Amino acid sequence: MMEYIELKDFIEHKMRMSHIYQPLLILTLLESDNAATIRQLAIEFVGRDEVQIDEYKKRIKNMPVRVLKNHEVIQQEGELVSLNIKKLSLVERSELKLLCEHKIQEFIMKRNIGIWDYKLMDNRNLSDKLRERLLIESNGRCALCGRTKNEDQLEIDHIQPVSKGGKTIYENLQVLCRKCNATKSNKHNYDFRDRVYETSEACLFCEMEKEQYILENAHAYVIEDKFPVTEGHSLIIPKRHVEAYFDISQEENNALFELVKIRKKQLMEGDPSIDGFNVGINVGEEAGQTVFHVHVHLIPRRSSGWR
Repeated sequence: MMEYIELKDFIEHKMRMSHIYQPLLILTLLESDNAATIRQLAIEFVGRDEVQIDEYKKRIKNMPVRVLKNHEVIQQEGELVSLNIKKLSLVERSELKLLCEHKIQEFIMKRNIGIWDYKLMDNRNLSDKLRERLLIESNGRCALCGRTKNEDQLEIDHIQPVSKGGKTIYENLQVLCRKCNATKSNKHNYDFRDRVYETSEACLFCEMEKEQYILENAHAYVIEDKFPVTEGHSLIIPKRHVEAYFDISQEENNALFELVKIRKKQLMEGDPSIDGFNVGINVGEEAGQTVFHVHVHLIPRRSSGWR
């Protein structure tokens, strides 16, 4: 079986792509604890669009599964596909997922093509003027996660799916990034337009340079606290500007605490003297909040004090 470093090297240096299927397949398996059925992979590929599932089952079997099996990156038993790799740490899994995301973005930016054109629904009825209006009103950001057009491909999505009778009219359209659109179910009428993604030029965390990130995922990042209570004191922060914890989305909440777990494990592996942690969120001035952008404190504790 592969070691972590071997898969990392394959993704970074050996993966040859005519489409985004290979990194997307590996990413999906990483997010599914290394194994998923062909149908599960197909559902992830098409964002639960039932019309496309059979087509993508064929595509997955004929291209990325076959190629990645030849490279011994994955293995298959019937409909079950799994990564051919030893147990990964949370940090290793997170890094490999980010590498796959970067590979997908590099491909999209290089080719400048619409990867998920079928998700752009009835383009015959979507005028250039309407598309332009929607993109301008979105401020160039995904209504769900806040990615910009420089971070991901932006797509026009039906709020009420066409399969449920949705029309290609202004009132039924919103702007989503490729990832959010691909993973959005067509079984519900998800309207994300009232969740305006914001940043603030006056906010310390919104202006944070990426070079200072210790870890990140789609919705959040980790930095070291500049005024640490103990060594290793870290802050986990949503990328979207939200003042109070109770106003973040479920996606952001999941992203924050995914990074809390990864950073905790990272600190424990680097410092065996750590005996425990405080995990805390201050909400409001009276509760001790001094920077009004949500952040989670992760504070290592040691029986020996600072160390």
